[in-house]
Amino acid sequence: MRFRNRREAGRILAARLRYLRGHEPVVLGLPRGGVVVAREVADALYAPLDALLVHKIRAPGRPELAIGAVAEPDVVVSNPAIIRTLKLTPAAFSRAARSAKVELARRAALYHPGHPPLPVAGQTVVLADDGIATGATVRAAIRVLRARQARRIILAVPVAPFEVLRALSPAVDQIACALPLKRMNSVGAWYSDFDEVEDSEVLRLLMPEPAPAGTARP
Repeated sequence: MRFRNRREAGRILAARLRYLRGHEPVVLGLPRGGVVVAREVADALYAPLDALLVHKIRAPGRPELAIGAVAEPDVVVSNPAIIRTLKLTPAAFSRAARSAKVELARRAALYHPGHPPLPVAGQTVVLADDGIATGATVRAAIRVLRARQARRIILAVPVAPFEVLRALSPAVDQIACALPLKRMNSVGAWYSDFDEVEDSEVLRLLMPEPAPAGTARP
């Protein structure tokens, strides 16, 4: 199974979460690709959508590999096994984390200019991404949601490794994953179209203009 694109993946997840209609969930997407998935889920559930701002800490010289993640307001998580494998020093990790925080601040100013993120205290939250590799960004996001006192967290992802889902399971209330895998090289390998999502696309998707009932985005 391969997803045609992130929108199709979002619609597949939305079908699994349709039971949440009427429960007034909040849908949060992890930028940038996760917001595309989250838009489809939010439209299907008639739910508000926002971006939960996290950013992976990239391995020096290997930007596709996450050695951790940062999130607002001051959350930092690490992937110790990968750090040990790469033999990274604490100083190298700190430098990479500072760089990630700069990008996080830029996105915060762009996606939430002059207004706070959607409140989640006491709410059921659907946390959506376009896939999970190491799980660092999702772990950071979950810490933020617990700190903001979300009542229930449902993690919704199209594709992820079994072992990472198992590790994340105690931290959330439910996981919806369309394609759990024993082995996975990269998230993008499971999509026919996995082009980079631009900030302009995220901003368009976050506009409070839900699609009409019974229709789907192209």
